[in-house]
Amino acid sequence: MFDGKLLKLAKFLKENHLAIATAESCTGGLLSSRLTDVSGSSDFVKLNFVTYAYEAKTEILGVSKELLEKHSAVSYECAKGMAEGLKARTNCDLALCTTGIAGPTGGSKEKPVGMVFISALFKDKLLVKEFRLPRFLPRKLMKFCFTQKAIELALEVISQ
Repeated sequence: MFDGKLLKLAKFLKENHLAIATAESCTGGLLSSRLTDVSGSSDFVKLNFVTYAYEAKTEILGVSKELLEKHSAVSYECAKGMAEGLKARTNCDLALCTTGIAGPTGGSKEKPVGMVFISALFKDKLLVKEFRLPRFLPRKLMKFCFTQKAIELALEVISQ
């Protein structure tokens, strides 16, 4: 079953001959999977990375170790750096990134389970937003909800 928002994003990308790339941490490739579930996705999906570890964010996306040490991976700054690095690395039209805490463990008072930062960089427009979902959601559902927020943010950035 497809979500209308996902299909709307896919249609926009395909009709405008645009390419999307993703860099995912907390969603572990689920965003990429959802995008490629759409028939004809090879027309608009360029390249996708799962950058779960700090080293992956640094080596693949160019997020600095200093930034990660200062702000952590679950931060506005990291999400911004991921999008900028992804765009530079892939020359995509739309860079879409996720970094957060899907739980049920790993959260803290400052950065609880259910917190995610999503970044979308379209041409020269960058949006980075923090979302907080209920911490009691099962991990698999949490990851799905994070991808849904990413799709919604992608639609927001392309409509501006």
